[in-house]
Amino acid sequence: MPNIAAVLKEEIRRLARKEVRAFTSSAKRAASNYRKDIARLNRVIREQQKAIAKLSKKSPSADSPTDEEENPLADVRFSARSVRAQRNRLGLSAADYGRLIGVSSLTVYSWEHGKSRPRQAQLAALVAVRGIGKRAALKRLQTLGAAQSRKRKVRR
Repeated sequence: MPNIAAVLKEEIRRLARKEVRAFTSSAKRAASNYRKDIARLNRVIREQQKAIAKLSKKSPSADSPTDEEENPLADVRFSARSVRAQRNRLGLSAADYGRLIGVSSLTVYSWEHGKSRPRQAQLAALVAVRGIGKRAALKRLQTLGAAQSRKRKVRR
C-alpha cells in the first residue's frame, strides 16, 4: 500500500508542475514582451532627447518670438521707493494715485512700505503711469472721476 501512496503523490506533483508551468509560461511570455516594449520606448526617449538637445543648441530663428516679445515687462523692476517718488512727483495722494493705477490707497501704501509687490497687470499700470506728467495725471483722474460718477448715477 505505501507504494500506491508514493506513486499517487508523485503523479499529483507531476500534474501540479504541469499546471504551474502552463500558468507561468504565459506570464513569462508577457513579461518578456513588456521588457521588449520598455527597451523600445527607452530607445525612442533617448532619440527624442538627442533631437531636443540638438534643437535647443540652434539659435532662435527670426520667426520665433523671444522672451522680451512674449513678456514686455520682463526687464521692469519694482522698487517701493520709486512708487513713492513717482507719487510725490505727480503730487497725488495715495488714494488718487491708487485710482489712477486701479488699486486701493491701502495697496499703494503697502507697495510704498515694501509690504507687498504689484501683480503683473498692476506692474503694467505702474509702468504706464511712469511716463506721464502732473497735468496728464490730473486729466486722467478727472476722466476717471467723471466715469465713476456716471456709474454711481446708473446704479441708483
